[in-house]
Amino acid sequence: MIFVTVGASDVPFDRLLRAVAPLAAEHELIVQHGASSIRPPRARCITTLEFDALLDHMRQAWTIVSHCGAGSVLSALSVGKRPVVLPRLRRLGEAVDDHQLELARRLARAELVTLVEDESLLPEFATKAPGVLERPNAGESALAHELREYLHELVGDRHDCPFG
Repeated sequence: MIFVTVGASDVPFDRLLRAVAPLAAEHELIVQHGASSIRPPRARCITTLEFDALLDHMRQAWTIVSHCGAGSVLSALSVGKRPVVLPRLRRLGEAVDDHQLELARRLARAELVTLVEDESLLPEFATKAPGVLERPNAGESALAHELREYLHELVGDRHDCPFG
């Protein structure tokens, strides 16, 4: 099963849902679509999910496709899965800035996500990318290190920085 989530934003992410729609022809597809108006044919479509239900779907999925929201990525990593991410983009009105793209590139370098920047390639990556972290226990540790490094770059070496 392929699980797709656009997160909890009230901004639609139709580009992601159009890109995954072809997957439903050959795979079981469960889509948490949020504010998006797109409903991929033959997919099981859900507006929102309680957190425990979201984690259950992620555990059962052999691939998770997501925007690159920190909560969605952390949830996938917490169940030992490497999500395939398509970041929301400012220039397309999907986000207020390109923080998801910056985060996705950083996490891709750390091999914690599979980054897709061209949505036309999403079906290929969703069916071929390894969905399970090779070292599930190391994923959270690597993620914590990577996020700490990223946050230090954002705020510098301030003495009141809570990130260590």
